[in-house]
Amino acid sequence: MSGRTAVVTGGASGLGLVTARHLVRAGQRVVLVGRDATRTRAAADSLRGLAPAGGDAAPPRTYTADLEQWSQVQALAARLAADGQHVDVLVNNAGAAFPRYEQTPDGVERTYALNHHAPFLLTHALLAEKALTPDARIINMSSFVEKRARLDATDPDVAGTSWNRRFFHQMNVYATSKLVSLLAARELAHRLPDGMSVYNADPGMVKGTGMNSNAGGLMRLTAPLFRPFSITPDEGVRTPVWLACASPAPRPSGGFFSRSRPETPSRLALDDALALTVYTRTAALLGVEPLTR
Repeated sequence: MSGRTAVVTGGASGLGLVTARHLVRAGQRVVLVGRDATRTRAAADSLRGLAPAGGDAAPPRTYTADLEQWSQVQALAARLAADGQHVDVLVNNAGAAFPRYEQTPDGVERTYALNHHAPFLLTHALLAEKALTPDARIINMSSFVEKRARLDATDPDVAGTSWNRRFFHQMNVYATSKLVSLLAARELAHRLPDGMSVYNADPGMVKGTGMNSNAGGLMRLTAPLFRPFSITPDEGVRTPVWLACASPAPRPSGGFFSRSRPETPSRLALDDALALTVYTRTAALLGVEPLTR
């Protein structure tokens, strides 16, 4: 599916940059989003000349945004639309696991802001701006660790602020943020316009991306223990790249994918009633108009 435009968040390094590299080689026009303008431009320059013969030789366009802040997510969507970017593929790759409880200026926990709120808000803002094409694919980077989530199914916290009142376990917070994102995507799949799809892509345990070491805390200390069992970044991006490029569009929309095929996530991730609650609560928290079914 060459000639399409893919926006990749967290595209200045790690899995985002590797994903972008594969998409450029597949003939897609790539737009990189990063927090640091200099690093993001350098990442774009590194992709120059990778397009197939006859493709666009110019480096990808770049945008700078701190996706932990809701206002910057909305501003990013507005800039993409104003620049005439017609988004065929949105790869919500930016993510992190922070070692201690901190709130963003919006009053929510940072891990949730980046892993859950940013993909949700960017997707809905691009829809509102009419910047997504009729057959757009939305790919949220997920994780098999969502099975370790600690979510109260009777009263799901979509802001992450409950972690300020209980033991802040870095891995459990990260896992729970990925679970609520999974649930929101499950409900979103029922609400997207016909022709659009949303997916949750699990890259697996990937070495060399800096995710664990940049996170700090327990994840940084234990990262070396898992290195022998980890896969390369090129192996890790196979699933999101396949979801972006496969023809026809993979099914099911709203599903959890690993190793380029549908997989079964946790029991909670398959709870339709919980997915509806998470979606509507997240929309209310972010001030987003929910899509109608």
